[in-house]
Amino acid sequence: MTPPPETGQTKRDRRDEAREKARVAREAATRRRRRNKSLLISGIIVGALALVTAVTLIIVSSVQPAGPGPKNMASGGILLQGSASTSKITAVETKAVPAGGSTTPTDQKKLDKTVNISVYLDYQCPYCNQFETTNEAQISTWLKKGAITYEIHPISILDASSLGTKYSTRSANAAMCVANYDPDSFLAVNTSFFANQPAEGSKGLTDEKLKSLITAAGATSPDISSCIDDGTFKGFVADQTKAALNEKLPNSSLAKLTGTPTVIVNGQAYSGSLTDAAAFSSFVTSQATS
Repeated sequence: MTPPPETGQTKRDRRDEAREKARVAREAATRRRRRNKSLLISGIIVGALALVTAVTLIIVSSVQPAGPGPKNMASGGILLQGSASTSKITAVETKAVPAGGSTTPTDQKKLDKTVNISVYLDYQCPYCNQFETTNEAQISTWLKKGAITYEIHPISILDASSLGTKYSTRSANAAMCVANYDPDSFLAVNTSFFANQPAEGSKGLTDEKLKSLITAAGATSPDISSCIDDGTFKGFVADQTKAALNEKLPNSSLAKLTGTPTVIVNGQAYSGSLTDAAAFSSFVTSQATS
């Protein structure tokens, strides 16, 4: 066997060389650990930023823009009044609330010659239907005599009850289209919507059916159809619903809306039977004389 060639290194040289190699290896390992740590932190930061971006996009996409509102609903509701001399029911005309703008509550102090009734309703709500169908005749009579004002606030708290079609929002938007383009027909349309109210848990009426009911009720503006198709006031419906559920109701002592219908007469909430016209008439009379 031929021996390996002689390197000429001493024992000390070999020891020092081994130590140097060990040092180099340790430094390389340290650099790798630092690099891996840096990559891990960068990955966490990028992931966190991606998560924040995704959450932000979800939140932004889920928020409906506020407004614009329809004309003749500056308070969030349409104010109807009547004339004893003509027996005609008309809407009080107001400018539209601009996109992102605030509503202006009706100044009932200026309406001291009438009893002032406000109602918050959802066209999918069966209890609203009970109140409206029970009292619509006498409300209309009071209006024609000039004895009351009637302010209707359509909102949408029952969208989940129409199998994904959001009937509450669609019908409220349709009513607001009428308020904007043919306001004097609003009460007749309101009555028709309740007379043809779909059952909870159904898909609700189609937009085409809503249009036919509006036309049959006497609203003739050709702009109503496209307003319904475009969902022009859906953002305003959402905005007014949110406000009613979270803020003090104007011209009342109610801290917020807790259900529909909410009926307010000269600032006092009606808590009587929804299906007893005499009970409601008595309450209105008591507020007129108080």
